[in-house]
Amino acid sequence: MLEVYASLLLHSAGKPITAESVKKVLEAIGAKVDEGKIKALVASLEGVDIDKVLQEAVIPTAPTAPAEEKKEEKKEEEEREAAVSGLGALFE
Repeated sequence: MLEVYASLLLHSAGKPITAESVKKVLEAIGAKVDEGKIKALVASLEGVDIDKVLQEAVIPTAPTAPAEEKKEEKKEEEEREAAVSGLGALFE
């Protein structure tokens, strides 16, 4: 997995993703270098438009709490309105 991170780092820096450059990044952080993984990664990235792949990546997100709070607030507001209109009937 570190090899993938190293290649993304190189890509974001505008550097070419080569076996040697990935190896240098891994060595710089003191990570274990696996030549086989690096070669496989570089070969699999050949011809891939990384920017396009990153744009197409979809990360599902959970509904945010504020949306749920708004639903609860709306329900409470409706209950208050019902109570107020009920009190209004006492004065008719």
